[in-house]
Amino acid sequence: MPVIPGLGWTFDTVAATYEKLRPGYVDALYQDVFVYCPLDASSRAVEVGIGGGQATRPILETGCAVTAVEPGAQFCNLCREKFAAYPKFSVINGKFEESDFPPESCDLVYSASAFHWVPEEVGYRKVFDILKPGGAFARFANHPWRDKGNPELATALDEAYAKYYHTYYRSVPRLEDEYTEAQALRRAEIAAKYGFTDIRYMLYRRTRAFSAQEYTMLLGTYSDHIALPEDVRWPFFRAVEEAIEAHGGTIHIYDTIDLQLARKP
Repeated sequence: MPVIPGLGWTFDTVAATYEKLRPGYVDALYQDVFVYCPLDASSRAVEVGIGGGQATRPILETGCAVTAVEPGAQFCNLCREKFAAYPKFSVINGKFEESDFPPESCDLVYSASAFHWVPEEVGYRKVFDILKPGGAFARFANHPWRDKGNPELATALDEAYAKYYHTYYRSVPRLEDEYTEAQALRRAEIAAKYGFTDIRYMLYRRTRAFSAQEYTMLLGTYSDHIALPEDVRWPFFRAVEEAIEAHGGTIHIYDTIDLQLARKP
């Protein structure tokens, strides 16, 4: 989904639905993070943009203390309740770039599908500053791709997007490519500009299936879809549901998850 600047606020308006429908991350990703940056009860981590807490529990289960920074008040409340059983969990309601952390105080800073909302130079420099020497930055995200095995459905969805989404945003429909290894490499290399070393990246893949209604509920957690006025959003979502029902009743989404790892020397 495209990222439209200025729409970061939208997610907090659908916090409960976001927490329910946005996917977590595969076990292999966490295993790679923990090999790169072993964590235990003496470790401290900062999570940038916790959202609904999709990436938080595996870090907490290492015994590590986790402080999350999240601009959405509803997300903060949701996660305080969700992780109440972990006494070493806390959340700050605010933007990462405006939050204060002591220099060289963290073993790990990580961000799941959220760091693109932080201005690059400010974000990377702040991460570098608060990491201990040898500490790690883990940036990861999920990149969904529409059903590859149902071209008739893809065409019908393109027509719905052209009629409603692109008409409203006055944008030109274009078919984006599935997320590639080259894109993951380019994202990983950003960290080198800010002094990080030992830079690595990994890719993981999975497939998810949704009914028509489940899929439009998922679409309702994306910032650019939330921002559509109701008189556009609801006819648009009905058209999407009708397209899925007319072409098998199920849509399969092909996810590529990328992980970038970088170390403070």
